[in-house]
Amino acid sequence: MTTPPTSYHVHGAVSAGGHATLTAGNQAIPVDATWAAAEPSGEPGPAELLAGALAACLMKNLERSSALLGFRYQSAEVDVRARRQDVPPRFVELEYEIRLVTDEAERRADLVHRNLRQFGTVVNTLAAACDVHGRVVVVPVTGGPAAL
Repeated sequence: MTTPPTSYHVHGAVSAGGHATLTAGNQAIPVDATWAAAEPSGEPGPAELLAGALAACLMKNLERSSALLGFRYQSAEVDVRARRQDVPPRFVELEYEIRLVTDEAERRADLVHRNLRQFGTVVNTLAAACDVHGRVVVVPVTGGPAAL
């Protein structure tokens, strides 16, 4: 097993008018950096990227927990809702729901959920700054255990 990195680098670039990109890994990600635009650009802004980082952390740690705990799952979907306040400007709540397609028992899904919360770097960092909470919804595998 290889050791995961402990430092990361992301590069951002913006031109006048708010046309921005982030380069992370080998990917260029368009970013909405406009201010008070009449029409939304359709690109993710900083708030969506932060919520996306939480979703990505949960998914990555689901894969980690799956390997370490021998937890079987077919697929998962994660939705994150972020709530902010204006004064002072900050996020006050990040709420997530993980829909997990598995034939594992509910107690095993709860164990995985505890692991996601305990060992997620992004989860723990955000939880130190605001209320981060969520739930796992187990969705039965269609076709029974052999489908996994």
